[in-house]
Amino acid sequence: MVNVVIVVTGGAVRLTNSGLGCPTWPKCDGNSLIPTRQNAIHGLIEFGNRTFTFVLVLVAAATLLAAWSQRRSVGLALAAFLVIPAQAVVGGVTVLTDLNPWVVSTHLLLSMANIAVTLCLWHAVADRAGRPAAPPALRSLAWATATMAGTVLVLGTIVTGSGPHAGDLHHGRVHRTGLDPAGMAHLHADAVMVLIGLTAGLVFATYLSDGTARLRRPAWILLGLELGQGVVGFVQYFTHLPIGLVALHVLGACLVWLAAVEVVVQATKRRLEQPAHRVEEDADQRPHHSAVDPDELQVPADL
Repeated sequence: MVNVVIVVTGGAVRLTNSGLGCPTWPKCDGNSLIPTRQNAIHGLIEFGNRTFTFVLVLVAAATLLAAWSQRRSVGLALAAFLVIPAQAVVGGVTVLTDLNPWVVSTHLLLSMANIAVTLCLWHAVADRAGRPAAPPALRSLAWATATMAGTVLVLGTIVTGSGPHAGDLHHGRVHRTGLDPAGMAHLHADAVMVLIGLTAGLVFATYLSDGTARLRRPAWILLGLELGQGVVGFVQYFTHLPIGLVALHVLGACLVWLAAVEVVVQATKRRLEQPAHRVEEDADQRPHHSAVDPDELQVPADL
C-alpha cells in the first residue's frame, strides 16, 4: 500500500510542476533541509514526497525484522528494504539532472518493481506449500500477460517523458526525450491492446482447465482494470492530458500492475496442504474392519 501511495504522490509532484521544488539533494534548498519561502508550495509538495520515504523505511524495516525473527522470506523482505535507499539515490539523481525523463522513468519503475516484490512477500508469508495450482501452459500464459503489462508500464513512462507534463515547466529547465509524443502514445495504446487480448485469453483458458478456479477471479479483475485504464487513457489523450485524469491513470497503472503480478502468483504458487485435522477426519470416515476374534478361528481337524 505505501509503495502505491508514494507512486501517486510522486505523480502529484510532477503534475503540479513541483519536481524542482527542492532544487538540490539531499538538502532541499542550498543549506536548508526543509523548503524555504522562495520555493513556496512547490517546495512543500516535493519535500512531502521526500519525507514520505521515511514511512516506507519504517514499514520495510519492521517487515524485515518480522521476517528475520520468523526465518521466513528474509530474501524478499531484504530486497523490499534495499530498494528504498536505491530509490532515494535515483531520486537525488533526478533532481541533480533537472528531471531527466529517462531518470524519472527509472525512478517510477523501481517503485513498480518494489510493488511486485512486496506482493510476492505477502503471499510467501501467507501461503503454505503444496502442489502446483495451474497447468504449465496456463502458467506460461500468465507470465506472458504479466510481461506484457510490464512492457506497457515501460512504454507509458516513455510517453510521459515525451509529453507536456515535465514536472517543472515554470522554470523552463527540463528537457524532454525528443521522441514524438503522439507516436509513442499510439505505440503504448497498441501494447495495451495486446495486453487486453492476452488477459482475455487467460480468462477464457481458466474455464477450460481443471484446478484453475483460484486464477479465474484475479484474471477477471485484471481484465476489468485494464479496460478501465484504457478508457481513462483514451479520454486523457483526447482531452489534452488534464492533470486529474493523468493522476487517475497513474493510480490505475499501479492497480493493473498489482493485478498482473497477482495473476502470476496465483498461477504459479502452490496449493494449500490439507490441514492435519482434515486428514484425521478422513481417516475416521474410512471403513473400519473389525478385529478377528481368536475364538472364532476354526482350526482344521487334521492339525
